[in-house]
Amino acid sequence: MHIMLTLDQIESAILQLPSHEVQQLLEWLSDLDYQNWDQQLEEDIKQGKLDDLAAEAIAEYEAGECKEI
Repeated sequence: MHIMLTLDQIESAILQLPSHEVQQLLEWLSDLDYQNWDQQLEEDIKQGKLDDLAAEAIAEYEAGECKEI
């Protein structure tokens, strides 16, 4: 059986966690966010949504408009 919790229920449960488990949850959420971001970036690349930005960056580099950091 699949139980769906509301956001209020989840927030209430989080407030009851010991601080070390809250830290673990934060790390897990951060990892999840990065994974979602990476997936979205890969999809955007496949769809060509970043082609114009890449071309602009290459043109600036070739024109010597970049500086080392």
